[in-house]
Amino acid sequence: MQLVIDSTGVVRCLYHEGINLSSLGRMVIVRGSHVEPDESGRWHADLSPVNGPRLGPFERRSLALEAEVEWLQEDLTRSKMQP
Repeated sequence: MQLVIDSTGVVRCLYHEGINLSSLGRMVIVRGSHVEPDESGRWHADLSPVNGPRLGPFERRSLALEAEVEWLQEDLTRSKMQP
């Protein structure tokens, strides 16, 4: 799990139950995307809740979920690099 801590002490991460995140302080959880099938049964990861792209189509939901996590992790890394 990657934790990004800004200069004010705010911690950002992709939610995971691997550690008890509430031990870091008050949590605010927001949706990062929607993974949904289209009319053909192919899957898309819509990252518009975080101003991201729509990924897909994917033949399997698991592939859309993997792409979603990869994009969110990269976005977290990008935001860490910005001043």
